[in-house]
Amino acid sequence: MDDAQLLRYSRQILLPQVGIEGQERLLNAKVLIIGLGGLGSPAAMYLAAAGVGHLLLCDFDVVDLSNLQRQIIHNTNDIGKPKVESARETLLALNPQIEVTPLYQQLDDDNLTKHIAKVDVVLDCSDNLPTRFAINQACVNTQTPLISGAAIRMEGQLSVFRSNKPDSPCYRCLYPSEDALEETCTQTGILAPVVGIIGSLQALEAMKLIMGVGETLTGWLLLIDALNMEFSRVKLVKNPACPIC
Repeated sequence: MDDAQLLRYSRQILLPQVGIEGQERLLNAKVLIIGLGGLGSPAAMYLAAAGVGHLLLCDFDVVDLSNLQRQIIHNTNDIGKPKVESARETLLALNPQIEVTPLYQQLDDDNLTKHIAKVDVVLDCSDNLPTRFAINQACVNTQTPLISGAAIRMEGQLSVFRSNKPDSPCYRCLYPSEDALEETCTQTGILAPVVGIIGSLQALEAMKLIMGVGETLTGWLLLIDALNMEFSRVKLVKNPACPIC
């Protein structure tokens, strides 16, 4: 690291759990963020600010006025622009020392697996069940750690799935049915700071995985009730009948 990097990241390098070695691991890491909406916005910004060396951003949507209430990586002047391009501009303005690759496309199974195989961690910040199932399948196939977050109304949840660990469940162990009832923010609404909390925690778990520090939510589901400010954890177990893992 050069002097500018040492100064930029000095506050986290001071932490004994991070240090120079942990910062170098961040600088050498590649992270794929799928979805640059309410979850992906804070997750990407914190990972960029922390010095994750290469961020790959995947989204096939454009910025809409209704997004700006919670998708803080975009601004009013970005309306109509592809979210990955808007996000890339924001991230490079925040930290020009990192590399940001926009993927303005809806990935099919082959492309999804190809991109996931090249990264260290995947953040699922998508907003629909078929995409989540496809991401999980590709992460299981490539043995890539998956950090999955979701939020709606004033509730959120977060978990870490590590297919390279023999006892770790996968996302389909948690949601085995393809016919599960799916709600969206468009239908039921969302309070902006809730996605901010979940997205920030996704970035935190990613950094811990990359640096190899602390305990992650592998094997646990974190549930957040923002209305009553209650946090709870539910133990997850591997489903022996899971069709994926």
